Amino acid sequence: MPLGPYFAYERWDPAASWRPFADLALDPAVLSERVEVAAGVLERAGPVPRRVVASVYSLGVVSRLVSPVFAAAVLDGVVPMLALESVWWRPVATGPMPIAYRDVPVRPASPALILDGCIDSTVAPFLATLGDRFRISPKVLWGNVASAFGGANVMLTADRPAYAERAGRLLSELLRLDPLRGMAIWDGRALKRRNCCLFYRVPGAGTCADCVLA
Repeated sequence: MPLGPYFAYERWDPAASWRPFADLALDPAVLSERVEVAAGVLERAGPVPRRVVASVYSLGVVSRLVSPVFAAAVLDGVVPMLALESVWWRPVATGPMPIAYRDVPVRPASPALILDGCIDSTVAPFLATLGDRFRISPKVLWGNVASAFGGANVMLTADRPAYAERAGRLLSELLRLDPLRGMAIWDGRALKRRNCCLFYRVPGAGTCADCVLA
């Protein structure tokens, strides 16, 4: 049974309109265009600084990258070893970004391999380009990654409660490793960030459930 759109990936088809993730991760012009699309959604109640939009947008993209990997590690005990050239995406106006994998090997799951096969290979270059283009603190961006793993844990265990202990243990282990060390705390029941994704600066948005300001 599918876990939901954040855990889904589609079959890559050369005839479809898939774009290589490297374009999104490495090209500031492509990122700027996508941030403007996100701004059109977030600015319904008033203007939002672009660095705020970019931070919120990054959380959505990172969630799409880490959620399937986290679920595979918890449910199947494997880690898809992603790379910029093996991940593809499609632009959408709203909602979770569609992604596809192509020729992705899998290895037995461990926290270190999740960092190597997902974070270092795809998330880190995306955050580096985004942070440089929009002048966002690395603490904010890596806090967003911790939050993305926390969200994946919540959604996964709500649907598969029998895996709650295993998922929580993996989340706790991930938060003890760089670059996620110090970004958030998992107390066995809830994730609490040590920094803020800036979502509170969107007019009418309030704060997130894991926000350090809550």
